[in-house]
Amino acid sequence: MDIIIKTNYQEMSLAAASIIADLIRSKPDCVLGLATGSTPLGMYRELIRMHKEEGLDFSQVKTFNLDEYLGIGMDLAKSYDQDRSSARFMQEEFFKHINLQKVNIHLPDGLAKDINKFCAWYEEEIVRAGGIDLQVLGIGANGHWAFNEPGSSLSSRTRVQQLAQQTIDDNYESFYKKAGVSKETMPHFAVTLGIGTILESKHALMLANGEKKTTIVAKALQGPVTSEITASAIQMHKGKVTVVLDLAAAAQLK
Repeated sequence: MDIIIKTNYQEMSLAAASIIADLIRSKPDCVLGLATGSTPLGMYRELIRMHKEEGLDFSQVKTFNLDEYLGIGMDLAKSYDQDRSSARFMQEEFFKHINLQKVNIHLPDGLAKDINKFCAWYEEEIVRAGGIDLQVLGIGANGHWAFNEPGSSLSSRTRVQQLAQQTIDDNYESFYKKAGVSKETMPHFAVTLGIGTILESKHALMLANGEKKTTIVAKALQGPVTSEITASAIQMHKGKVTVVLDLAAAAQLK
């Protein structure tokens, strides 16, 4: 495991973007696993800059996103603030700014009529693409990866997951409260890649920043591997592992 500690969020984001850019340049048809949320935003913005100013070419890249809320999908009739789907986030914050081909974009479908059939198909699509070359990951406040909440099996596959109360509370404060959506009507379930699926990626790139992540980062990276902190499964990864942190998130590492 390579742990890279940068002074601040900006430097962390640039380092993460550089890792992805190097992969794209060396393997133009690589398969990227992508994540939503505030943590990778700086990385996406730097990749957009590289595309526009340095010609970084995404035309052959394939992408698979980690998760989506159950019961919602990108709604073009809603404003960006109202539509909190992962699909809308990726479109607005990344996809529409680069030359990624639409046919190469794969997103979990929170509106699938047969969600179990869709989850099986999503797993098969990853295999057909040759597997994920690099998987971008964050870490939740309770130690979750994607929406694999505490107690999830470390061999789990793509499936529907009930969200933990802490995740619901965090998402409500970050997104739904300002959009005027009540906590009762916001999504309480999600479609998520499983831990077992994530561990099959060739390279895991985990990002974390800020004092709020200090304790959970130390537990995930240097504590026991446990299903109560699903991100601790990073210690089981048999491929390449890179963790990029800012000083605040790394403060409790020994």
